[in-house]
Amino acid sequence: MGVVLAFLENLQPWAKVGVELLALALVAMASGVLARVLLLHAVRGWRLGLPKGWAQVLLHDPVLVHLAKATPSVVVQLGLRWVEYLPLGLSTALHNLAVSFTIYHLVRAVCALLQELNAFHERGEGRADARDLSIKSYVQLGKLLAWVVGLLLIAATLMDRSPVLLLSGLGAMSAVLMLVFKDTILSFVAGVQLASNDMLRVGDWIEMPKEGANGAVVDITLNIVKVQNWDKTISTIPTWKLMSESFKNWRGMFDAGGRRILRALHIDATTVRPLTDAQRTSLAGQALLQDFWQQQAQQPQGALLAGEMSNLAVFSAYTLAYLRAHPGIAKGPGMHLLVRMLEPTAMGIPLQLYCYTASTVWVEHEAMQSAVFDHLITVMPEFGLAVYQRSSDYGSRLLGPVLSMRDGT
Repeated sequence: MGVVLAFLENLQPWAKVGVELLALALVAMASGVLARVLLLHAVRGWRLGLPKGWAQVLLHDPVLVHLAKATPSVVVQLGLRWVEYLPLGLSTALHNLAVSFTIYHLVRAVCALLQELNAFHERGEGRADARDLSIKSYVQLGKLLAWVVGLLLIAATLMDRSPVLLLSGLGAMSAVLMLVFKDTILSFVAGVQLASNDMLRVGDWIEMPKEGANGAVVDITLNIVKVQNWDKTISTIPTWKLMSESFKNWRGMFDAGGRRILRALHIDATTVRPLTDAQRTSLAGQALLQDFWQQQAQQPQGALLAGEMSNLAVFSAYTLAYLRAHPGIAKGPGMHLLVRMLEPTAMGIPLQLYCYTASTVWVEHEAMQSAVFDHLITVMPEFGLAVYQRSSDYGSRLLGPVLSMRDGT
């Protein structure tokens, strides 16, 4: 040790500065390696013993790596004061450069922490109901602010000026900054409003025809919302447009547990006839019409015998009873069930069904809807009715059997 000190004392000042700077660089590099080993091995082992939660987010590997990378620059900042004969200007420059590297790695550590926080949130390891609410836009904004502050501090450090002076200069550029970051600012405000009012979540089915979007939300970021359409294409919508323009969110339908059927059967008006005694007798055995016949029995008997009730009215009663008895049709609160005749048109008499299927799954809903209308179309001839068809020979082809059924033959 004495030999080394004697050797250093015999060196010229410039050589002594070079040797001490080289030694400081080697110590800084060694401290970086040591910090990396300690943080990634000792702290990692301690972290794995902790319960899953925020502690594992704060001690995530990328965060520890960037903290370890900041160690050499911190050592340089502290060690420069021990370097003799170092010119003041060079000392200040090296110190500011080391501080800049420290700020840079700390900013990267903050960004890594925010990224892990978002991943922790998406994995649903926090609150059970928080997974549906995306925080990616807030994470991206946090990264943006971290880099803006970090670059501002780095610039002020390298110029050896106070950050306050740079901030005062940025005040004059506020108009330019507002213009450059206009969409980002609007999107952030829109994202806050969407989240606070719970208007949009990842997984929601939304429709926005102006943007060509009709599908499930797959990602919500600071600037855009990605929607995967049912043809597997991706529509990207600026976040601020979701507040400035209207869109339809189907989440309420899934939460309610029922999916609406709103469709009409177009009845051929030429097949609508007063109900005859023969038809009354043939339909008396229909189990779904028993309540309807009992209600009619309590009415003045002349109404039915005089033929004032049409076969379409009986078919409407049958359709309503069929829907009420169908296990696939929702009957809960708010699940309206209605069968009504609309105004006759050139396409026949629309008999509209308004009800809800018990399943909200698209494929199951369509299968249930098809089964309901398939059954109704199948039983219509029993009531002497037919679906309207535009073809010219359809009326003559079915007119004979319909008239025969009307006459009871």
